Amino acid sequence: MSKRKAPEENINSGICDFLIELADYEKNVNRAFHKSNAYRKAASSISRFGKEIKSGDEARKLEGVGAKISDKINEFLKTGKLEKLEKVRKDETSQIISLFTRISGVGPVAARKLMELGFKSLEDLKNNSEKLNHHQNIGVKYFDDFEKRIPREEMEKLEGMVVGKVTGVDPKFVATVCGSYRRGATSSGDIDVLVTHPCFTSETKKTLKLNEIVKSLGSFITDTLSMGDTKFMGVCSLEGTVHRRIDIRLIPHDQYFTSLLYFTGSDIFNKRMRTFALEQGFTINEYSVRPQGSTGVPGNPLPVTSERDIFEIIGMKYLEPSQRSE
Repeated sequence: MSKRKAPEENINSGICDFLIELADYEKNVNRAFHKSNAYRKAASSISRFGKEIKSGDEARKLEGVGAKISDKINEFLKTGKLEKLEKVRKDETSQIISLFTRISGVGPVAARKLMELGFKSLEDLKNNSEKLNHHQNIGVKYFDDFEKRIPREEMEKLEGMVVGKVTGVDPKFVATVCGSYRRGATSSGDIDVLVTHPCFTSETKKTLKLNEIVKSLGSFITDTLSMGDTKFMGVCSLEGTVHRRIDIRLIPHDQYFTSLLYFTGSDIFNKRMRTFALEQGFTINEYSVRPQGSTGVPGNPLPVTSERDIFEIIGMKYLEPSQRSE
């Protein structure tokens, strides 16, 4: 959901920061996804390294750090900066696209189109709101608020409020705040809520009205970005303070724990777990865990009643949410 990742909390944060900045540049400006993923993978490996990296050669021993990234690390450690990044930061096209992609509802393609229309700033977009869709206008309106991280103390209050209201509609509802918050992060980018009910499964015909759940939150919800049968995207504010992004997903009960695993993340952990599952003959996604079968075609979904079941099925040691950041 969030366009902002949690700040790096490691001894090599300076290296990780410039790698993530390069990853964003390659993805948003150059649309070079392979390069972007390579920078992110290297940053992930370095963030897990428990000692201070003192050279590119040392970093190259880590997974995902090749010769070119190693050279960039050497340059950064010797000079305190990176020539490529200095040029990127001075390039107007890069600056505009980087700014616009931080707006909720604006992806790299839309950002470039807005730039090609001659817009260069948030003020330009505010003065030409007819060129934006509803979501993008809300993103511009609350840009400063959405840029701010949500402290864990506030997240706990938000969680208590949302869960209390949802279970107030029906005590059998289960609501969980996922993402980095569930992994124990000290701050979050937004609020991602999963809701389920025993009577709502992928097999039953019974439907639940998500709008009734959202309605129960009252004035806590200040803006609606979109409302579907199973997903709400909007804006909330606790006691009229800072506005925050919130998504609420209604999940079939039989898919709840695979969804819980998926939306808890992290993205890197999810990819690692999916790779491990494939090696053991299983496929995992947010909907199910299935055996591959001798032909490689996934079989029927296996019954899952907890996250632990998923780990046990694929033969992977169970990790608590707080252990799944990498």
